Amino acid sequence: MEIKDCAVISRERKIPQVESKLRHNILTMPVEVRKASGIMIYGRRIKSLIFTTDLAIIRNCDADAVFAVYPFTPQQAISDAIIKASYIPVFCGVGGGLTKGLRTIGLAKDVESQGAMGVVLNAPISNMNLLGVSKAVDIPIVVTVVDDKTNIQERIDSGASIINVAGAAKTPDIVRKIRAEFPDLPIIASGGNTDESIKATIEAGANAITFTPPSTHTLFQDTMNKYRSETD
Repeated sequence: MEIKDCAVISRERKIPQVESKLRHNILTMPVEVRKASGIMIYGRRIKSLIFTTDLAIIRNCDADAVFAVYPFTPQQAISDAIIKASYIPVFCGVGGGLTKGLRTIGLAKDVESQGAMGVVLNAPISNMNLLGVSKAVDIPIVVTVVDDKTNIQERIDSGASIINVAGAAKTPDIVRKIRAEFPDLPIIASGGNTDESIKATIEAGANAITFTPPSTHTLFQDTMNKYRSETD
């Protein structure tokens, strides 16, 4: 058999799937996300991050990591519960907007000790506060960018390890601009709700994609419809 024939067989070989009787209906990430290069963190490649704090979804998805950011002031009890319940790495939000200053630094130290893979800071964080966090923890610091006016070099100089772009419909354009200026900078970005938008974001230069899952209510609708049809 020639070498090229071996290569064809290798490409066509199926990946073994292991499931249980009950845990086979998990939430899967969009196929387009697999085309991202990923970001290597402590030897683990991260391509998909599920944007949720719902423990049921976190325990039943195939994402590479959790992006635990929520619209309230960060609380240690919440981050501790998510990290303990999750079997995939967790990036925890520690403020940067309403929550800032010494409290943000303290929260970052807390989630590091709880086992978080990284901390996430909101777009309003000052460079001085960012620098304080970077000196306090030894895990990656993800800084969110929401427009193309942010001085990325200053963020990097202040300790940002990864940039997270969350610019809604403008996300691919923002990613493209950052990538042109910083070819090797790790970039996470929101991919939107369609394969096309995810593909566009990756092609613009994003290394990893955050995916917002449907609510548990929406996910449960199919199950409830099935139950109802069985009782008719």
